[in-house]
Amino acid sequence: MASDPAYEVVVESDEALEGPLLVGLSNAGLAGLTAVDYLVSHLEFEQVGHVRARGLPDITPVEDGVPRHPMRVYAAPQAGYCAVLSELFVPVWAADAFADGLLEWLDTTEIDELAVLHGIPYPHGPDEHDVCYVATPAYGDRRLDGADVSPASGGVLDGVAGELTARSLDGDAPPLGAYVTPTHPPGPDLEAALRYLDLLRTVYDLEIDDDQLRERAAELQRHYAELADRMATLEAQEGPGSRNFPEDRMFM
Repeated sequence: MASDPAYEVVVESDEALEGPLLVGLSNAGLAGLTAVDYLVSHLEFEQVGHVRARGLPDITPVEDGVPRHPMRVYAAPQAGYCAVLSELFVPVWAADAFADGLLEWLDTTEIDELAVLHGIPYPHGPDEHDVCYVATPAYGDRRLDGADVSPASGGVLDGVAGELTARSLDGDAPPLGAYVTPTHPPGPDLEAALRYLDLLRTVYDLEIDDDQLRERAAELQRHYAELADRMATLEAQEGPGSRNFPEDRMFM
């Protein structure tokens, strides 16, 4: 019989960890993960630990032939920020176990608030690419008074974001703000990640040069535009009814 899923945060640093914890997890569009990964790569964050997953499939990311943990913990002690990012998807049914492991570790630190970057694919218009918040009262009083960020008008939070928000409401987790923006799977949705970096400037006064990410986003847009043009040209040359293979309707 398979064991129940469990997560354990392992930190190798003796330095006190304090301040806000920024959380970017793998989900559709990868916006939160991309933003946090860019942040820790371009500011003075250092990896101080990782998260062990038990009882569910794991992955081992590789870069330049070197393996790394898929769930990593970072800290910037001088700036007073910490971050958790995960390249391993946490299923909705494992969110409770993930929250247990994360909060057990938080009890050993001085981390006093959570910011979850929760990009999700939901129906939206071409002018509705904003970041909105879902915040517990304590977090809202601390961070959002006067901030130029709109509240979410409705809906539900599920998965890790929903579980941690519920724990915060019950007083079992630090004050929490979940930041939601529409994403375009499969990703990475670099435009959504850039919106998160703008948000971190607004709410946390974090200064980061995002030129490199903007260049990558522009290159990706050009790639898809050229691909769309080639497909349109091919269909025009073949004419209607000339396809000899079934039309892909999986996204309709």
